[in-house]
Amino acid sequence: MKLFKEILPYLLIIIIVIIIRTFIITPVRVNGDSMEPTLIDKEIVLLKKYDKKYNRFDIVVFNDERGHLIKRIVGLPGETLYYSNNKLFINGKYVKEDFLSSNEETYDYELDTVIPEGYYFVMGDNRDNSTDSRIIGLVPSEDILGTTSFVLYPFNRFGNI
Repeated sequence: MKLFKEILPYLLIIIIVIIIRTFIITPVRVNGDSMEPTLIDKEIVLLKKYDKKYNRFDIVVFNDERGHLIKRIVGLPGETLYYSNNKLFINGKYVKEDFLSSNEETYDYELDTVIPEGYYFVMGDNRDNSTDSRIIGLVPSEDILGTTSFVLYPFNRFGNI
């Protein structure tokens, strides 16, 4: 009985940590440079698993055959997405992508698509070097694990994105 009382606090801590990592938040490592300059290769970000309401330009983590990918939501379900001359149009209206630096506007492609319900169009911030919806297609909502907006490591970049 005395041994059980000594072990109980440690068991509770382990259970709480498992619950937090399973359902609330967990660290995720950035692999590659497709989200530069917003996220840098090998950074550790916090994935908010509880966040299931996705908005335009949220950064999400989702499952893919290559593992976890981190991209930015550009197009939402039910929208008509059109890219031309490096400019994004949603339902016929121009939408400025403030997170892209002026030197990032070198990507060149044409796109015109309607996003069905339950799917999202995602892109990396480094448009010239990103495997995103232009290549892998639309991302089903059930594959999205959650959002991220906080860099945990390295400490010199610690904080909100």
